[in-house]
Amino acid sequence: MKHTLLIAFALTFFACNADRNNKLLMHKKWRVRDVVIPPNTPYDLTHITQATDLKRTYYANVYYQFLDNDLFIATIDNKPDSGKYQFLSNGKIISVTAANGSRKAENLVTITKLDETHFDMKVKSGDYYFILKTTPE
Repeated sequence: MKHTLLIAFALTFFACNADRNNKLLMHKKWRVRDVVIPPNTPYDLTHITQATDLKRTYYANVYYQFLDNDLFIATIDNKPDSGKYQFLSNGKIISVTAANGSRKAENLVTITKLDETHFDMKVKSGDYYFILKTTPE
């Protein structure tokens, strides 16, 4: 009986965290403001250079939206692309997939900070991880 209650409590807690994160993300345009290297990453000049280059080029005009029915829209240089999103690992990871939900091209995003005014996410690009720092418009 104790184990059943503990499991029920844990599932409720995990669902609440995912719901909380979903509410914070929903119906905002999260614009990328900065691209940084994750803390405690060993010094690597190529990694540092790529972060700077990504901020100036690819992420210079990018924003993300999380909408109803698990719809995810990434707008890169004024060109929107859509997919589906789902929270994993107690709402700490976001799975972004193709619009049909296929995981063949799944991208996993780790939430490193999320509140009303900041959404920082850890993403992988090439051989390196980066933190995308976003704010709502």
